[in-house]
Amino acid sequence: MREYLTTERIEAKKRLVVERTKDFGEIYEVFDKSEASTQSERCIQCGDPFCLNKCPLHNYVPQWLKAVSEKDLEFAFKLSNEPSPFPEVMGRVCPHDRLCEGDCTLNDGHGAITIGSVETFITEEGFKAGYKPDFPGITTDKKVAIIGSGPAGLSAATYLLRSGIAVTVYERSDRAGGLMTYGIPNFKLDKKIIERRVKFLVEAGMELVLNCEVGRDVTFEEIADKHDAMFIGVGATKAKKASINGEQAPNVYKAMDYLTAIKKKNFKLSYDKKFDFKEKNVVVIGGGDTAMDCLRTAKREGAKSVTCLYRRDAHNMPGSQKEYKNAMEEGVYFTFFVSPKEIILNDKGLAVGIEVIKTTLGAKDESGRQKMEEIKGSEFRVNADVVIMSLGFDPEVPSFLAENGISTNKWGGIIINEDTHETTTAGVYAGGDCYRGADLVVTAAYDGREAARSIVKSLLRK
Repeated sequence: MREYLTTERIEAKKRLVVERTKDFGEIYEVFDKSEASTQSERCIQCGDPFCLNKCPLHNYVPQWLKAVSEKDLEFAFKLSNEPSPFPEVMGRVCPHDRLCEGDCTLNDGHGAITIGSVETFITEEGFKAGYKPDFPGITTDKKVAIIGSGPAGLSAATYLLRSGIAVTVYERSDRAGGLMTYGIPNFKLDKKIIERRVKFLVEAGMELVLNCEVGRDVTFEEIADKHDAMFIGVGATKAKKASINGEQAPNVYKAMDYLTAIKKKNFKLSYDKKFDFKEKNVVVIGGGDTAMDCLRTAKREGAKSVTCLYRRDAHNMPGSQKEYKNAMEEGVYFTFFVSPKEIILNDKGLAVGIEVIKTTLGAKDESGRQKMEEIKGSEFRVNADVVIMSLGFDPEVPSFLAENGISTNKWGGIIINEDTHETTTAGVYAGGDCYRGADLVVTAAYDGREAARSIVKSLLRK
């Protein structure tokens, strides 16, 4: 260990831009054994590791780095998979620069350890070696229903199954995974990775009910009557609006609608052809990871030009800096310090541009972030054939919540006891974006894990 003085940080190799923009294959290569070991040997084994503390799941980062450096893959696999339901996903999609790597001690002059790439290596190499996550089989007479198979739902299922509790997952889509399947493009997360984890869960005893929307195809009450507890992980898929004139134009689209349509196309399923943007000038409004996904998807779909409009600068973008850099490499144009004022329509009611106003950063607010201020008289036009709005998401509020005494807050988030994840209705738990609002895969996984642990304590003590 402590090879940081002689060994530099290395990034996972990326496919060449001219190759990767022609398809939706993952752009990063998985570390080989030498790369993973060399990076792991740089860890200084902090007494109070910031990387572990910054990780929402509190992964045993220093411990599995040490195991990798000592070539003990089996131990590293067990350590990595114990607090995390799918570490090979986190290694690919987490904003490591804002979490574990962002708080690595070696950032002070040496460069953080490439923790995310080592995390991916451990599980992928472990699977190659024949290691699998441990499940005991169904060993109790307890049954739990999970509504939603996104990261929160699959995480809850993982930890309930590890405790021998039977799980039934209800998913309204045709595939499990939620945003990991239909929201995150393949170039970041190949869907075979999600399918592999789901297969493990089904083999462990999980019943998966697809194309089943609770409240439409089956009632909440029907499910409740057949189970001892329930977990709600329906995510946050209601797109926020800019509340500007023209945003209802037929060629102004919501980010998730676009990403879902293209994912269906990649699955060779039926999709709405209006989302074919080949040879069109595409403008995306927003600066988060979903905006980056839309921008990079449009490039791969053959758009004539792809432009991002964001009201602050690159440093203040809410998404991962890694995704911003990848988008830049792939030919996306960025226009910073602009805010949309109106969607400009032609005489047919179609969007042909956006009127924006220049902005600047002013005094800091209560959170310490600088406020965005508009510069009077600085309006100008950005031409567009297609506009994608990527301004974030709020939870949808299914009618079955209020009907069953499950309270929500003013923006639609499910109210829970933060210590137990239990909602205002006894025996019903919730977590992920339907509680937090749009957030990270890793925080949703944390909520699912903690809710499952609370459910286990409640059910197995009775």
